[in-house]
This record gives sequence, structure tokens and C-alpha cells, in this order.
Amino acid sequence: MPNSRDPLIVGGIVGDIVDYFDASARLRVLYGNREITVGSELRPSQVANQPTLHITGRAGSLYTLVMVDPDVPRPSDPCEREYLHWFVTDIPEGGDVGRGTEVVAYERPQPIAGIHRLAFVVFRQVAREAIYTPGWRSNFVTRDLAECYSLGAPVAAAYFNCQREGSCGGRRWQG
Repeated sequence: MPNSRDPLIVGGIVGDIVDYFDASARLRVLYGNREITVGSELRPSQVANQPTLHITGRAGSLYTLVMVDPDVPRPSDPCEREYLHWFVTDIPEGGDVGRGTEVVAYERPQPIAGIHRLAFVVFRQVAREAIYTPGWRSNFVTRDLAECYSLGAPVAAAYFNCQREGSCGGRRWQG
């Protein structure tokens, strides 16, 4: 049953990117030595380098990770929703994402207007299989990826907020 206080629902990740799901794995995302919490605020300079990710869940499982920005080019007009920043498959349970197969290389976020949400979504794979590189980064659809490769519902997700350097502004979400 969806909880209206769930930060993934409040932040619009559930709805804009994925449907509601029951988390069955744990995702840790670290930029340098800073672990992000859901809804953290980071600047592009803080996320310039690929993060370290650890996924823990069911022993022996493999996972697929996508990192997307649903607010491109600007939150008020996300006509390029979703922008694919990173795509990795075959990540072993308990292992770092670096042990997986990088399908699309990490591209650092560079928002030009407004506060953008950058979401990490994790799926449990049924088996190791060839997953092909999408032909584009803009207008990527996480739900379509999950359907195309029979990934099912996500098992974990996290997100942070990011705006261009030197910008000021309050929170993105308005209740």
C-alpha cells in the first residue's frame, strides 16, 4: 500500500519515472565520502565523478541500474523526460556497481534551469542477458526498459536534487 509520506512519492519519483513498488533491496549511493539520502541537495561540482553504489538484496542476484533526470530541460517543461545519465547491468548482489556491465557511461548532471531530480532506479534481473545500448539519452523511458527486458518492478530507488552552480532557490516540491 503506498504511503503518502514515502519520500519517493513526495518527490515525484514514483509517478514520474516508476510506478509504486515495495523495496526489496538496499541501495547505497556515495559521491566521494558523502552518502546521499533521498532528496539530498548536491551541486554539479559534487557529482562530477561517477558515484560508488552498493546494492544488497537477495543472495546470488544480478541487478540493473539506471540513473535518470526527469526534469530535462527544466522542471517547468520536462519535454525531454527522462534523460539517461547512466545504465549498468549484471551488478552482482553485495558488489559495487563497478563489477557490473556498463551499457551507457556515467554522464555528470549539468542542469541549466531549476532544481532537477536525479534518480537511481534498481531492478533485479531474472538472468544475465544482453541488454542493448539505447540510441539516445533524451526521452529515455525507464518503464519501457523494464517492460522490454522483463525486469518487473524496481527493487530499490534513491534520488537527489541538483541545480546549476551559483543558483539559489528553495525546495522543488510544493505540498
